[in-house]
Amino acid sequence: MAAAMAIQGERAVLEEEFKWLLQEEVHAVLRQLQDILKEASHRFALPTSGSGGAVKQENFVLSTSGTDQVKGVMTLQGDALCQADVTLKMPRNNQLLHFAFREDKQWKLQQIQDARNHVNQAIYLLMNRDVNYQFKTGLEVLKLMDAVMLQLSRARNRLTTPATLTLPEIASSGLTNFKPAGGSVLHNPGAMFEFGSQRYEVSHVHKVECVVPWLNDALVFFTVSLQLCQQLKDKISVFSSYWNYKPY
Repeated sequence: MAAAMAIQGERAVLEEEFKWLLQEEVHAVLRQLQDILKEASHRFALPTSGSGGAVKQENFVLSTSGTDQVKGVMTLQGDALCQADVTLKMPRNNQLLHFAFREDKQWKLQQIQDARNHVNQAIYLLMNRDVNYQFKTGLEVLKLMDAVMLQLSRARNRLTTPATLTLPEIASSGLTNFKPAGGSVLHNPGAMFEFGSQRYEVSHVHKVECVVPWLNDALVFFTVSLQLCQQLKDKISVFSSYWNYKPY
């Protein structure tokens, strides 16, 4: 009898703690997530130059790891690459070749637009309820966290795994004056393209990178938010392990 009463008492305490988790701690975590993601969203609020509200241009140095074969500077205006100057050292004779974007063209970085949309969708999910709303089940919270984490994971992946263009896509973009030849699909060694009346084969591929501080900030906010979501899910899972059935 005493053992049964002890179990019943422990169960009552756990149920009260679980009720407190749903009514208090969940809302505290949601408020914290909203604050963090609003800061992330502000990173995508593009700074203006003060001249007619135009988006400010930012210059970034391009670099390659372990080689000086490629050097350059790119100019980012919000989510558009508007200028790029690249110097390429030919591997055989060290001849320097200079390339630049056409002045009348811009390269819209779709991954930045997509990341912005995903973080805004995550904020919408967190705020899409009355301020006095009370969660009734753990399952309800888990579904919300899964939905938010999906948007944040997509936002992070779009920034950490940049899109690459094929030679046909680059040629059709109008950014350059060359066209692919020989049915080439990827800009890998062996791919062919034409420039003017000359036909060329890709012999080497170099990857250049630059650090965009405000995008790095956004990635940190995404990571912290994903950790908070997972921690809340873990707490609900711990409570569920005390019951033979799911207290959802």
